[in-house]
Amino acid sequence: MNIKPEIIFLIFVGVIVLTGVIWAIRTEKRLKRFFAGKKGKDLEESIIILEEDISKLKSAKEKTEKEIIEINKKLKKSIRGLETIRFNPFPDQGSNQSFAVGMVNEDGDGVVFSSLYSRERMSIFAKPIKNGKSEYELTTEEKEVLKKAKV
Repeated sequence: MNIKPEIIFLIFVGVIVLTGVIWAIRTEKRLKRFFAGKKGKDLEESIIILEEDISKLKSAKEKTEKEIIEINKKLKKSIRGLETIRFNPFPDQGSNQSFAVGMVNEDGDGVVFSSLYSRERMSIFAKPIKNGKSEYELTTEEKEVLKKAKV
């Protein structure tokens, strides 16, 4: 018995087509079962909720990044160095009742407060500091307190 090649080819094509149809029907049933009823709706709702959450997280991240930049700008201007020195400007009287306080930020801007105490009076001075220097003459103690206060 001799089978013609055309018949073998047709049987082969028929088997392939039949396999494809069976595979398509099974896949369709699986998809219907997966998306039918509550499971499908739950899955869609879950995906929608996740998309909304991701969107909210992105906007919260952007907002937080902007706030961090603002905080860093403010922090740079805040007092970062603080130092106090007590001293006696008049060796013949009293003790270390006088003081100098230096307060500077990261850029070296700030203020030096100093007081001179004597029995008759007490004087307080404030000198602005820009880039670690003052336009007013600084005493030795004020220079020392600024040097120690630098960040």
